[in-house]
Amino acid sequence: MKHPNQAPKTLRSDARALVEACPGAQSRLAARRITQFLDRELAPAGMSSAQLALMAQIAAAADDTLGALAERTGLEQSTLSRNLRVLESAGLVEIAAVESDLRRRAAWLTETGARRLEAALPLWRKAQAKLARRFSADTMMRFTGVAEALRTD
Repeated sequence: MKHPNQAPKTLRSDARALVEACPGAQSRLAARRITQFLDRELAPAGMSSAQLALMAQIAAAADDTLGALAERTGLEQSTLSRNLRVLESAGLVEIAAVESDLRRRAAWLTETGARRLEAALPLWRKAQAKLARRFSADTMMRFTGVAEALRTD
């Protein structure tokens, strides 16, 4: 039975409840806003936060195959390839077949890419410091924890 003071359920009220309570919707919004912030901070380096993160993944990893890179970044192979092609056309990465298995490909930073990544790191550190003033250290670590907890094997 409906209570007299209870507002009737509508698509609008159900949608509002979803937007306000859904961790997926909220995390996507937070990710977009953090990305926009980082993109503004990294603009002087001539790269986006997504490019910086991908280049850092390439530089940090021992396994430079595209399959391993896709796994670490959580990107589909087609999305990863598209993003790498942009970096390759800018002369920041090289992509080539793996000598031991010509069906597999690997990516690595060019000298220009390594220099660009090094130049962007001070801007990234400054941006991280600004984020740290907005978020507690605990909140920052939760981002990492959530991403790791939801990682599919």
